[in-house]
Amino acid sequence: MSYLPGTGGQLQQEGLERTIRDNFGGGNTAWEEEKLSKYKDSETRLVEVLEGVCSKSDFECHRLLELSEELVESWWFHRQREAPDLFQWLCSDSLKLCCPSGTFGPSCLPCPGGTERPCGGYGQCEGEGTRGGSGHCDCQAGYGGEACGQCGLGYFEAARNSTHLVSCFGPCARCTGPEESHCLQCKKGWALHHLKCVDIDECGTEQATCGADQFCVNTEGSYECRDCAKACLGCMGAGPGRCKKCSRGYQQVGSKCLDVDECETVVCPGENEQCENTEGSYRCVCAEGYRQEDGICVKEQVPESAGFFAEMTEDEMVVLQQMFFGVIICALATLAAKGDLVFTAIFIGAVAAMTGYWLSERSDRVLEGFIKGR
Repeated sequence: MSYLPGTGGQLQQEGLERTIRDNFGGGNTAWEEEKLSKYKDSETRLVEVLEGVCSKSDFECHRLLELSEELVESWWFHRQREAPDLFQWLCSDSLKLCCPSGTFGPSCLPCPGGTERPCGGYGQCEGEGTRGGSGHCDCQAGYGGEACGQCGLGYFEAARNSTHLVSCFGPCARCTGPEESHCLQCKKGWALHHLKCVDIDECGTEQATCGADQFCVNTEGSYECRDCAKACLGCMGAGPGRCKKCSRGYQQVGSKCLDVDECETVVCPGENEQCENTEGSYRCVCAEGYRQEDGICVKEQVPESAGFFAEMTEDEMVVLQQMFFGVIICALATLAAKGDLVFTAIFIGAVAAMTGYWLSERSDRVLEGFIKGR
């Protein structure tokens, strides 16, 4: 439950004092004493006291009181004098759900550091005030030890009081001062040498455990495993020049493992196939002008030309016919004029005008047709 040790008793005591004070009105003393003597042990006052025992948000506390109504009434009318702390008597002594402040577990054992100052005042005792928990001290930053009475890893005591804990130099776990040469113990990944912490090169020892296709890189206080190059089958470092062996599809050229062009020797078995080299391998693809269909390479079909006049509209055909008849008429007129230059010029001008008109209507399509061979 969410009950905080001592809180219930404190609130209960405040409720007792408040209910007594609220009922002193001043005036007729004899009448007040008679009235208060009846109120002092009344059920009315009990209800008023219980209203302040649990905080409004502590639903478990309220639930506990509701389930223990008979025990609470027994305490109020018969056990109040010998056990003045209701919550202590109810939760700890009677129901065996709680422990006194500074204790923990089924037997309510003292927390490390004692019940008066659990964990030295610098940490939290696990399970304190309950019938569970381990009693282990979760120390604040900078403190360590079973009861948080020592400096934590990476801290030293600059002065003999609780407010002067200072961090040790980077890799030092324990030290006598803040300087690099004040180390007494090093963090993991570092070794103590003449009161200094020196980085351990795990890659040069058996401490590093990298995979078969990885290589080790030392870092401060640790190491990293990085993947070998694709060309390598095991390696001693980065790149194709640090391979132990070459992977399949690569060959040793000088000090490096380089890609093999299998297409220099491989002949693709399929008809109309050609070899295409890839990194460390190759693949067979259809030759230019062919496409793969049902696992074989078939020739791509090129649409036949529909001719220059295939896309002409009906209006354009009419104009073309008019131009054709115009040319015939002009030609006949020229012949009739027996080669007269005036009529020849008129003929050429008429042909040019009709051609220009027709081309202006479909010039884009005509040019496209000629470019495509139509």
